[in-house]
Amino acid sequence: MKEILSRYIPERSIDQAFDLIVTCDVHLKIVNERVTRHGDYRKMPDGRHQITVNASLNKYRFLITLIHEIAHLVAFEQYGRYIKPHGVEWKRTFQKLMLPYINPEIFPSKLLPVIANHFKNPKASSDTDEKLSLALKQFDPPNDKSYIFELPFGSTFRLYNGKIFKKVNKKVKRYECIELSTGRIYLFNPNAEVELLS
Repeated sequence: MKEILSRYIPERSIDQAFDLIVTCDVHLKIVNERVTRHGDYRKMPDGRHQITVNASLNKYRFLITLIHEIAHLVAFEQYGRYIKPHGVEWKRTFQKLMLPYINPEIFPSKLLPVIANHFKNPKASSDTDEKLSLALKQFDPPNDKSYIFELPFGSTFRLYNGKIFKKVNKKVKRYECIELSTGRIYLFNPNAEVELLS
């Protein structure tokens, strides 16, 4: 298991992460990329705890996602299954589990202030924290995607599901975009990755 983890998370985090996986009796599955989520936690019918994490994540996002999902398991075990999935109990648990990893032996120094700020009040997804998402994306391999905030108004773009939109307006934090085939308006986070068409 440590050998497998070494391919996906920072070297200095392997022993701690391995111990946490063993202590929590986690069945870890590393899966092909799912566009809609980075990871997932499920209690299986046989009582086992299964966590899946996307194989395509860079090592820093993979580690944060792994601890995020383990925090669900620990929070449900400690507080009961009826807590809100990303409520205060989960946030406290995630903060506590993540604290030992927030150091310069594991994360690059330029990421540490952004990560420390995120963990003052962790969000349901690292992607909903615009600053953290952009900081983590610097460690992704290059791709042909653009961020919504980079696109000029009036430009058209395609989502992973093939739907085509036009960027039309900015609300307080998000962008209004019209789906061309239906005329419906959707709101997009500034750091959503899309394929620019024109």
